[in-house]
Amino acid sequence: MLRSQPGPGPLLQAALDPLVAIGTFAAAASFFGASFDGACLILALLVFAMTFPGGLVKDGGRGGDLMLDIVTGWVAVIGLLGLLGWATRTTEVFDPRVLLAWAFATPVALFAAHRLLPVILPRVLAVEGMRKTAVIAGAGDLGRKLAERLNDPMLGVRFAGFFDDRAAGRLSNLPEAQNLGGLNRLADYARANRVDVIYIALPMASQPRILRLLEDLRDTTASIYFVPDIFVSDLIQARVDSLGGLPVVAVCETPFYGFNGAVKRLSDIVFAGVILLLIAPLLIAIAIGVKRSSPGPILFKQRRYGVDGRKIVVYKFRSMTVAEDGDVVRQATRNDSRITPFGAFLRRTSLDELPQFINVLQGRMSVVGPRPHAVAHNELYRKLIRGYMIRHKVKPGITGLAQVNGLRGETDTVEKMKARIDFDLAYLRNWSLLLDLQIILKTVVVVLGKDKNAY
Repeated sequence: MLRSQPGPGPLLQAALDPLVAIGTFAAAASFFGASFDGACLILALLVFAMTFPGGLVKDGGRGGDLMLDIVTGWVAVIGLLGLLGWATRTTEVFDPRVLLAWAFATPVALFAAHRLLPVILPRVLAVEGMRKTAVIAGAGDLGRKLAERLNDPMLGVRFAGFFDDRAAGRLSNLPEAQNLGGLNRLADYARANRVDVIYIALPMASQPRILRLLEDLRDTTASIYFVPDIFVSDLIQARVDSLGGLPVVAVCETPFYGFNGAVKRLSDIVFAGVILLLIAPLLIAIAIGVKRSSPGPILFKQRRYGVDGRKIVVYKFRSMTVAEDGDVVRQATRNDSRITPFGAFLRRTSLDELPQFINVLQGRMSVVGPRPHAVAHNELYRKLIRGYMIRHKVKPGITGLAQVNGLRGETDTVEKMKARIDFDLAYLRNWSLLLDLQIILKTVVVVLGKDKNAY
């Protein structure tokens, strides 16, 4: 919601990763006496296109998490560039010393930049003329959520306060200094105090008040943003389209429409096909191990919800003595007696998930996406967690953003499941091919690290 705001902070944050990567490339070329023109400029433009505006760091991680985000994102970028160079036979154009130095120096430079930016940027933005002054019309839940974001020093916005027609006694927990008066005072305040941005966060039922307020604000120079209360809902790929010339707002939409859908499906086919070819001997060995570990089928088939909530059948190597797929499914817990010894090894190493690459080729699943839950679990949590079913706007994945952020294994509380859903919805909002590659690389790190949450 704040990505398009006028403060310079978001733009600097969005441009940080590409500028650091390109700057490191130029420094490496200069160090080895190579000219930074021609092919180098084209390569720099490719790096900029791949890292702007999303960047390599998606969740503002710190310390080890920050470094892991940077390394996995950068490896994905280098991998794509290497594949492109191999396909076009242009790698020999560049000095290998420059490329090698650039590849290793960039993650270090990015880590330093991300650690220093929160310290330096607020001080830079404090310079006269660079910070924007903002006020909010409406001190309800939506307005207060907006104010919390505006108070982030990285945005470069000074939040002055709220205007609301309700009496002070009805504005619970609102600091007196932030209560600037009724809506009829907003226009005069904006003119007298050089307000740069006005956010209207009033309920849509207040249309007459909104129209009067907009009429009053005609005589100000402030930028005006309307934040309707429909945006209290989870926004997934929100955008404005038109239907026969009539504007319509997409509040919740899949990120995989048009070209993005073709890119996602093609990447799934390539990843799944290559991985299945490489792991074919391993699949045979695991199948033999499952068959010898306990009586029952090799594959465990379970009904899950797929894209748009349609039921699909998902494959896993059987790791238990039972194959539950009824109206009530008990989640696996630590030291679960139903899990066989060989099954425990498969679950701990996530090898039981490998047959799902077949589901990917079938078009039922994706390599990266929200993990599919048993139908019985969906029916339970859709009633308890707001926005739960929105995760089904995309195909379920073998791995996902939640899983690489420590949310694997049993979700024995509603809070744990809600945290998982929050990551799933963040994935839908921020999807890119680079993010998919980053999640795949982080999954490898998590699995090799023997995640203790998997059982």
